[in-house]
Amino acid sequence: MTERLYRWTKQRLRQQLAVVKGEKSPSLVLRNATYLNFARRKWLTANIWISEDRIVYVGNHMPATLTDTEIVDCDNKLVVPGYIEHHAHPFQLYNPHSFAKYASGRGTTTLINDNLMFFLHLEKKKALTLIEALDELPASMYWWSRYDAQTELRDEEPLTNSKMKEWLEHPLVLQGGELTSWPKVLEGDDSTLHLMQETTRLRKPIEGHLPGASERTLAQMALLGVTCDHEAMTGEEVVRRLDLGYTTSLRHSSIRPDLPKLLKEMQELGVDYFERCLMTTDGSPPAFYEDGVMDQLIKIALNSGLDPIDAYSMASYNVAKYYNIDHKLGMIAPGRMAHLNILDDINTPLPSSVLAKGKWVVRDGEHLDQFGDFSWKDYGIEPFKIDWELTEDDLHFSMAMGIEMTNSVILKPYQIPIESTEKVLSTNHDESFFVMIDKYGKWHIATMIKGFATHVSGFASSFSNTGDVILIGKNVSDMVAAFMALKEQGGGMTLVEDGKVIGQIQLELFGTLSKKSMEGVMEDEKQFVSLLRERGYKFEDPIYSLLFFSSTHLPYIRVTQRGIYDVKKKTVLFPAIMR
Repeated sequence: MTERLYRWTKQRLRQQLAVVKGEKSPSLVLRNATYLNFARRKWLTANIWISEDRIVYVGNHMPATLTDTEIVDCDNKLVVPGYIEHHAHPFQLYNPHSFAKYASGRGTTTLINDNLMFFLHLEKKKALTLIEALDELPASMYWWSRYDAQTELRDEEPLTNSKMKEWLEHPLVLQGGELTSWPKVLEGDDSTLHLMQETTRLRKPIEGHLPGASERTLAQMALLGVTCDHEAMTGEEVVRRLDLGYTTSLRHSSIRPDLPKLLKEMQELGVDYFERCLMTTDGSPPAFYEDGVMDQLIKIALNSGLDPIDAYSMASYNVAKYYNIDHKLGMIAPGRMAHLNILDDINTPLPSSVLAKGKWVVRDGEHLDQFGDFSWKDYGIEPFKIDWELTEDDLHFSMAMGIEMTNSVILKPYQIPIESTEKVLSTNHDESFFVMIDKYGKWHIATMIKGFATHVSGFASSFSNTGDVILIGKNVSDMVAAFMALKEQGGGMTLVEDGKVIGQIQLELFGTLSKKSMEGVMEDEKQFVSLLRERGYKFEDPIYSLLFFSSTHLPYIRVTQRGIYDVKKKTVLFPAIMR
């Protein structure tokens, strides 16, 4: 049952009341639990009664009726609310189901997710039905509603006002954003501003995306309705946002592992009040999460000298309060969802036991599978299918301007200095052929890329922001072979040398998401990234590089469906060519 119908029916509410009255037994009691009470900012001791998925009583009494009740003695343990990751991008090779299962096993029992992938690739009804089905998992699954596609599309159909409005109004959608198209709004884009006004009317917050924003820009965006931002990269930038009334999310991700630095600089600047601070891992690739999800960030906060109550609050109560869901999550109190983490020690945020909606996800260190399988095909999510051909003769590299990588995600234009009429390039430099091809085979862009690698012979990927195919390599023949291998495996990534596949990641869903467990896709990613690094990839994260080639919220140029695009001038420099 989704929130549209409300989680607890009248019948369920009466049953829960009966438990408190002593007429019915609770399903679980945590006895003598030292728990974190955010209403008083204190550690208190109480008995916690749970009826199925809800906390119904917290206090000194034990239930009068204990028929079939599980009683867990919590002496020498600490109990805190389940952690909340409020800025998840659950499509970095893994999928929302596999990520929720893994995150819950480490105590992060609530995810607030980016909807971009489903928004772009699924018809509205199926997408909204899908997010309702995902909310049936033991983890709580909420969503954002994007205002823009984060790229230049050939077909603007996904961005219809009615579709975006229905997303915004859905009860499982908690916020608008993240707002990557804010420069357009400041320059007069009233269509996005209208959606922002609708978000505010619905009493939902708006997440910004404001890297390097000045005080004046932050003030203007606050006037337009932005309430939170996660792009501060220094302590001074955090303080600037706090001074202007923003809720500020402190980021620690694979390409921006900033949290220790941010907390140190904030404290040096005199910050001693953290109730308007949240934390996020900002949708990092799989291997980053080997060290944990929100438990990893809480550990960093504790090591930075924060009061433990602040450290745990930034990953639970502060988040629930900001999103206006603290009546249901983020606290240990009657009426709240039974998301609870049992800790062995205050300085060890990785729980020894985890309850998600009242179910044991981890019990005394043993992981219990409460998530089962998920039928993606029921919601129109199928393997990536290519029903068109590609040959070497289809690829001609005659463009005068190429793209240069200056880090994992920043692209600049560069004048191609070498003759590109040959089909094999030297490995003495870091310039390679680059192709983006429509997933339906209708258009393509062929140029060169500098900085990706020195020895990648043939690489193909359907993992991209729009699901279009990217080819990179020194050898056109191996690039085509990599494409053929990608086609055969139904999407993902392939790496070819001398006509042979030497590495691959299968992404069965959309060609973008793996059906494997997080542990399985972690191993796939590490092996594949190792192969790329051995062949000259030198930046922090190739997964982000692939995802962001077409993302127009980043400078300076992007390779989009419309062609090579100048982000600042908002113009197509070289259009895509029809095949």
